[in-house]
Amino acid sequence: MNAIVKISGKQYSVEKDTKLFVDKLQEKEGAKVKFDDVLMVDNGKDTKIGNPLVVGASVEAKIVKHFKDKKVIVFKKKRRKGYKVKNGHRQQMTEIIIEKVNEKSAAKAKVATKPKEEKPKAKATKTNSKTKK
Repeated sequence: MNAIVKISGKQYSVEKDTKLFVDKLQEKEGAKVKFDDVLMVDNGKDTKIGNPLVVGASVEAKIVKHFKDKKVIVFKKKRRKGYKVKNGHRQQMTEIIIEKVNEKSAAKAKVATKPKEEKPKAKATKTNSKTKK
């Protein structure tokens, strides 16, 4: 079963036992996390595409470890000015393993619908009784 899930603002295509490297999550190593922002679920015979999310679908994962990514060198230079700056940056990352992709049919899941909001009527413009003559 495949799914497209949104984790930390990025979209990942996952299935069971997939190893992912995502931006650092707040939970500790060994903790289990659940992601409810599922955009698409495909179980081989039926594909559900969310609008924007698939209602009732979720992805469960286990945090393996936290680490720093490879160093990215930031080099700035302005020619003929003698200006050079060299900086490095290592992004904090988390390694997770997908344990389960949960798919619930839209019929079983409760669908929360918003009541229609009536638009306020346009206000009549005020006329000034003192007009220039």
